[in-house]
Amino acid sequence: MYKYLLEGNNINWMAMFALVTFFVVFLVSIIVILGRNKAYVDKMAHLPLEDSNPVNLETKNNYEK
Repeated sequence: MYKYLLEGNNINWMAMFALVTFFVVFLVSIIVILGRNKAYVDKMAHLPLEDSNPVNLETKNNYEK
């Protein structure tokens, strides 16, 4: 298929640039994702589930006493 895109004098360089840019960004993102440390990924995966600031309802509602 690439030979049809590149043959002749009427080459759409903007479309070729967009296609190449898409593949470069896609490949770089895959490399970055697969290159992450497993411990870092596990830490970030469990981060929303950790409760580092517990809410104490007794001290929060002092105005009702």
